[in-house]
Amino acid sequence: MPTSGTLYIISAPSGAGKSSLVKALTDSESQVRVSVSHTTRAMRPGEIDGLHYHFVDHGQFSVMLERSEFLEHAQVFDNYYGTSQRWLEQTLAEGYDLILEIDWQGAQQVRKLMPQAKSIFILPPTKEALQHRLNQRGQDSAEVIERRMRDAVNEMSHYVEFDYLVINDDFAHALSDLKAIFQANRLLQSVQQQRHAGLLSELLV
Repeated sequence: MPTSGTLYIISAPSGAGKSSLVKALTDSESQVRVSVSHTTRAMRPGEIDGLHYHFVDHGQFSVMLERSEFLEHAQVFDNYYGTSQRWLEQTLAEGYDLILEIDWQGAQQVRKLMPQAKSIFILPPTKEALQHRLNQRGQDSAEVIERRMRDAVNEMSHYVEFDYLVINDDFAHALSDLKAIFQANRLLQSVQQQRHAGLLSELLV
């Protein structure tokens, strides 16, 4: 029976580089997977249904909500996001570390239901850098970017609720910090005791 994986909550304001860091992490760590959320927002160019998100309309989302299929759900701007509880529990049971990329509201819900989860907040080095990254995307209007910047200040104020804080100033350094968090948690005594039960029994005979 595999050792149960660890659930990680990773949050950040839009434009802080969370998605790029998580992709780089999962590309180099076969034991780490990312939860694919359901969302009512429109698909962006280059996105694939089932890979980046499960894209559903508001009616479908409401039905799933009524059936209590989500571990957590939240409204972000004008759209809804939710995490499938059944898939999450199955993935952890298979021994994978699992990342939930959710906002601070969703993080609060998950921590109440799964207090053993580890939480990480990613911050930009400056507000100017955050705005520059949002402008570079070329996906949103000036009005939307201005709204995202206003909301980012509120989002960033919730960093105190998280276990770990990563500043994404230098990408390679931030990625190294992220990997260190995952590795350190795999070396916790409780995790190692479960993973190496046979060895520990032999050593103590």
